[in-house]
Amino acid sequence: MFIQPWDASLDKTEWQTWIAEGHDFGQLSVNGLPGDPPIVVPTHFTCDGDHLLVHLARPNPVWKAIEHDPNVVFTVIGDYAFIPGPWRAMVGTPPHDGVPTSYYTAVQFTCRAGIVDDPEGKAELLRRQLAHFQPDGDHAPVAVDQPPYGRMLPGIRGLRMEVIDVLAKFKYDDHKPVEHRAAVADQLTVRGQGLDVPTARQQRRRLDRIGPWKP
Repeated sequence: MFIQPWDASLDKTEWQTWIAEGHDFGQLSVNGLPGDPPIVVPTHFTCDGDHLLVHLARPNPVWKAIEHDPNVVFTVIGDYAFIPGPWRAMVGTPPHDGVPTSYYTAVQFTCRAGIVDDPEGKAELLRRQLAHFQPDGDHAPVAVDQPPYGRMLPGIRGLRMEVIDVLAKFKYDDHKPVEHRAAVADQLTVRGQGLDVPTARQQRRRLDRIGPWKP
């Protein structure tokens, strides 16, 4: 992932906070077997220290590829919006001379994947995921010898992915003048489509922290 200096995460806490705010769905990318294309799997995930936790159906073709090469990438993308050209036109130039772009946040984890296949290991992985996604505990106990999860465990396998490296990108025109960025955030809020409002929120947050861009 290419990252301009002004798009880089300001510190490690910035991307960690963004993930913790509920960005828990991404794409697992796995090298294909020789002669095959890469495999990409959309899925929810849970963080567990320096590991990411995922479970997938046993028939998923990803398993053979991971057994062949456990080096994987997991990508999370959010707070994105298309920014039309007129919004980015420089002061004093015709609006149609503005060049459009995309705003977004992306966090990319390079990981080494370990397959979890023993029943109790899978049950514990599910418990950790449910603690995140259903913190009220409104679910049956996850136990190897109890329904409903006990009889379903053979149909899944787990992944415990050790995070080796992280790339984080916050692409919100932070190299542009303060007035320009504030005006675009206002335009996004007014338009209010899709993820416009959270995108504007990210831009204003970065603007407050960075102020005028200094190379």
